[in-house]
Amino acid sequence: MTSPEKALAVPVHDGSGAMFDAIAARYDFMNRILSMGIDQRWRRKTAKALALPDNARVLDLATGTADLAIRVARDAPSAHVTGLDPSQRMLEVGRSKVQAAGLASRIVLTQGDAQELPFEADSFDGVCIAFGIRNVPDRPRALREMARVTRPGGRIAILELSEPEGGLMGVLARFHVHTVVPTLGALLSGAHEYRYLQRSIAAFPAARLFSTMLSEASIEPLSVIPLTFGVCHLYVGSPRKSP
Repeated sequence: MTSPEKALAVPVHDGSGAMFDAIAARYDFMNRILSMGIDQRWRRKTAKALALPDNARVLDLATGTADLAIRVARDAPSAHVTGLDPSQRMLEVGRSKVQAAGLASRIVLTQGDAQELPFEADSFDGVCIAFGIRNVPDRPRALREMARVTRPGGRIAILELSEPEGGLMGVLARFHVHTVVPTLGALLSGAHEYRYLQRSIAAFPAARLFSTMLSEASIEPLSVIPLTFGVCHLYVGSPRKSP
């Protein structure tokens, strides 16, 4: 295991595994505070969108502390979930949660990169990722990998934060994302990483453009669902396989 001294010596880049290593211990707490608990409701919708068969094999990318992996396993009692994330410290927190939930026999967490998945083609009945695709440097490559490892007819569910558009609620939501989140995040955590959160959301493509990106990566968009006044979107698709 990497010592705290060595971990602090590693360069921390925005959105990197090292950045999430730095905030792993307080990640869940900050999520609940900053989203007012709504993030768990969004994950339930994501798990349901996978429409899994019995004995499903599921891949949860950017699994982090395993919130979505645990939700999928609870909603699909016969499913086996593989969670993958670049942050070792986030995975350590996740493994503790999986063990406490009594799901260690059905959830395995491993370190890895969404841009280069260590799995055979058509290995999974469903692939999901929550709040992680915007942190991937080469998004098209990661999307192509998701399509590759999902079996024909399987589902891909992508949950991601977004810039709200229009209306009074959109104005309030943008104020929350641009002002409340980074300010409260910095105050409660003492970390600058929550400034990155606001910047990364603002830089993420609009829903229409991201849907086009999915299609170009051989993922057929099935639905694009705005959540909570457009603060978040759930993208559901299916891999488009070559004959």
